Amino acid sequence: MRQASFRCLTCHTIISNTAVGTKHRNHCPFCLWSRHVDLKIPGDRRSPCGARMKPIGLTFKNVKTNPFTDRTSGELMIVHLCLNCGKISCNRIAGDDNSYAIISLLDNSTKLSSRGVRLLTQKDKQEVLIALYGYGYQKY
Repeated sequence: MRQASFRCLTCHTIISNTAVGTKHRNHCPFCLWSRHVDLKIPGDRRSPCGARMKPIGLTFKNVKTNPFTDRTSGELMIVHLCLNCGKISCNRIAGDDNSYAIISLLDNSTKLSSRGVRLLTQKDKQEVLIALYGYGYQKY
């Protein structure tokens, strides 16, 4: 049975399990930290680990490049690192996630190419802002 809410292990805020844009929330919308609860697929809640997962960066899922603008687009994902077992997982952002905290992950990007994950950097900031706020976003 799915819980209606949970307490963030990092900032201790009580979080509703229902979120805009995702069916299986396991990260805090304020600090973006997660908990290692899924084993193989999102929502299975079968991981015996249960440790905290640090948000270490951003990536795009289903990356596409617009041939006219050379801009990259795709679903924006938060990359988490389990502090206990070292598992890397990518989680969909939810509609109520703190956009400032999401953008600040661009400053903390670490290279994970050996694990098949391309983390976004400050060079990708415009694409991240468009993914968060839409194509009408203007850089001021």
